[in-house]
Amino acid sequence: MEQGFTMNQALAEASRCLLCHDAPCAAGCPASTAPDVFIRKLRFRNIKGAAKVIKERNIMGGACAVVCPTHALCAQGCTAAGLDKPIRIGELQRFIVQYAWDVGFQPLKAGQPNGVQVAIVGAGPAGLTCAAELAKAGFGAVVFEKRSAAGGMLQWGIPNHRMSREFFAHELEDIRSLGVEFRFNTPVETQADVDKLRADGFAAVFVATGAWRCTTLDVEHREGSGLEDSMSFLVRAKDQPDAVRKELTGAEVLVVGGGDTAMDAAVSAKRAGARDVSIVYRRSFQEMPGSPEEKQAALDAGVHFVILTQPVDYVIADSKITGARVVRTRLTTEDASGRRRPENLPDTEHVLAADLIIEAIGLSPDPSVRKLDALTIGDGERIVVSEGQRASTDLPLYAGGDAVSGASIVVKAVRDGKAAAEAIRKELGR
Repeated sequence: MEQGFTMNQALAEASRCLLCHDAPCAAGCPASTAPDVFIRKLRFRNIKGAAKVIKERNIMGGACAVVCPTHALCAQGCTAAGLDKPIRIGELQRFIVQYAWDVGFQPLKAGQPNGVQVAIVGAGPAGLTCAAELAKAGFGAVVFEKRSAAGGMLQWGIPNHRMSREFFAHELEDIRSLGVEFRFNTPVETQADVDKLRADGFAAVFVATGAWRCTTLDVEHREGSGLEDSMSFLVRAKDQPDAVRKELTGAEVLVVGGGDTAMDAAVSAKRAGARDVSIVYRRSFQEMPGSPEEKQAALDAGVHFVILTQPVDYVIADSKITGARVVRTRLTTEDASGRRRPENLPDTEHVLAADLIIEAIGLSPDPSVRKLDALTIGDGERIVVSEGQRASTDLPLYAGGDAVSGASIVVKAVRDGKAAAEAIRKELGR
């Protein structure tokens, strides 16, 4: 993980802020982290006060500082861009949060216990935020997580070069310090599981199981080694770096997709020693959904971009994938996303050789959520909620994060967790 701002760098960057009265940066944060307020405090060297502002509004303030696409959120409307360039809000936020960790400053406290327990299913950003907000209000927040550690995608899917587990461990400690209880390796996947939680005395349940199901290409030949989904690869690269390095040293890798996950997979493969890593994407470079920072990081790492190219099948020899059969594309009219639709060009088929192909073309909620009978499941296996993240008219059952929205960004999951905690607090009259 790269070094963050020094004190002098942070103060110099904060001094560029124009201290807008009606700051557009504040309106750009889905979690209402209030960058205008914490930058003002930093500018006047009240760093602990700045940390308090961040953590009171966003318990995941450290992680959001690192992984948020600030160019499309808080920094998008930054007034300073009219004079020079936007304030580097994410880097300032990271500096402030890390400063608090370094000096041992903990601005949050658990509320007076009210004797009411709430179950949170899933320890990703939405679940962690809901748990922390409830603990601050005096509830007993118990998080049930089917994996062996908390964090969801932040723990398993973000490469160490972007955010190390050591960094994220501080964020988790902030949450534990509020008295949040974790029960790992404990899946809650059926209506019977939820009913048991209710029978065990939990007054409400918040479901935040994320979006872990990887979309795959619909091609004829898939049955061979050397084909992997992005999440499996990223988890391996993070948990077993030596084994992945041994596997990839000198290899040729193709990554299919154009989002941040594709960039993460490509850079991770390159850092693991792959000779050549190419991102294959059917539209143009500009239309890639990946953030500018992540695309630039991939370029800096030496990743190749094979644009306007669509895989149509995989090549298999001796039960091993040896390449992707691709065609060139051209862009036509705009589709529902506002991007121009790719169209395959005739007589352009060719093969790109590869020792490993990683598919990074999308994530969606797992269809196992259909086992929760009290939930309404909509398009894309997403849980349907009403105001306040309410997911059932009959039970105090709530949902949020990627399980509701589909794969999205961390700060929006934080927003959902806060909204659900507030709704639960109001419903239970506390």
